[in-house]
Amino acid sequence: MIKIKNTMHKLSHWEYWNTYILYFPIYFYWIYLSIKARSIGFFNASNPSIINGGFAMESKKEIYDLIPKQYFPETLLFKSGTNLDTIKIELNKTTISFPLIIKPDIGLQGLRVEKIDTWEELKRYLKKVNYDFLIQEFIDYPLEIGLFYYRMPFENQGVISGIVNKDFLIVKGNGKSTIKELIQENPRFVMQLDTLKNKYGAFLEKILPKDEAFNLVPFGNHVRGSKFTDVSDWANEKLTKTFDDICKQIPDFYFGRLDIKFQSRDDLEKGKNFSIIELNGAGSEPTHIYDPKHSIFFAWKEIIKHYDILYTISTYNLKKGSRYLTFSESIKLVHENNLLRKNLKLLS
Repeated sequence: MIKIKNTMHKLSHWEYWNTYILYFPIYFYWIYLSIKARSIGFFNASNPSIINGGFAMESKKEIYDLIPKQYFPETLLFKSGTNLDTIKIELNKTTISFPLIIKPDIGLQGLRVEKIDTWEELKRYLKKVNYDFLIQEFIDYPLEIGLFYYRMPFENQGVISGIVNKDFLIVKGNGKSTIKELIQENPRFVMQLDTLKNKYGAFLEKILPKDEAFNLVPFGNHVRGSKFTDVSDWANEKLTKTFDDICKQIPDFYFGRLDIKFQSRDDLEKGKNFSIIELNGAGSEPTHIYDPKHSIFFAWKEIIKHYDILYTISTYNLKKGSRYLTFSESIKLVHENNLLRKNLKLLS
């Protein structure tokens, strides 16, 4: 019965549609832009300091290394196969402690991103690792947004073109229902039930005391159950200036989305008490489109708008010495990205 309800909910809410279905009409527009640019890999020139412009298969650690250290969590890179003892030694050299975040260095869609609370949990996670990975300080600010930023290389001031607020997957106790039952009451949450069972096991049978809240997924990811709300109206002059100043400190960064955890909106505008959890480049979606109030037509319009911006930035940077990917390089990139998705989904 739950599976039937999930299927009906997905069909009636386009935000859950398969990516290939959602983007099907957009592919034709991408072909149009590729013909204009004379390359399907024109995106490579959008952010010259990021591998593939940040479209796919880019190293998160290499991107963090471009950002001034005060703006992102302390982060360590480990090669695939690194044992637990080595990790302990390296963590002891830092201020990183439990809870911490672990995730693939090259990842997508939040797959295999986990909050880890104990050495035992970390040990279990490492059993399913066949990729380079990051261990990162857990940022405990209560709020998270995705802020889409771009700046034309021939202009001095950047633009915030969209902001999405992320509501975490949080259940609130009533003193009678188990966590599992609370999950099943929410159509958005119940679609994550199988994944949550794998992570929490018997803990989901615990009854939460009345009004006690429990955050099942402490980071904002649409695929992992977060509700996205369009708050693009937050992009006032003060916030724009703050993040324009920050983004200009990132070498050759012109187009992408910053995922940010922060204490309050006022602090965010002032540029304090926040942390850039991730910076995504040319492959970024304007995730404010996933607000349930928006139609599929709004989503297509926004995606096309941002692709036009990506095209303009890339073609300008080409003239200044950046390069596009060749056709064979572009096809290889798509193939590698598909293999990565399959691998991470299998491990998840």
